[in-house]
Amino acid sequence: MRKIITVTALAIAALATSACVTVIDAGDSRDYGWSGEGAQPFDGARDECRERAGRAEGTTAFVQCMAEKGWTRTVD
Repeated sequence: MRKIITVTALAIAALATSACVTVIDAGDSRDYGWSGEGAQPFDGARDECRERAGRAEGTTAFVQCMAEKGWTRTVD
């Protein structure tokens, strides 16, 4: 009887946790890109701005940092 209860409890726990899903940016299906004419090299600018913005590329701080380096965010 104890095995049945244990197996049932494990099955319920497995089903309950399988319903937990992390969705990132589900509401925004747009593709973003960058354009820059005469801008600093992209990889270096991106890396520096990631550090300044706390690794969060979607923040206003990151976009402003990139703009300071000559890069403008575009929507495809």
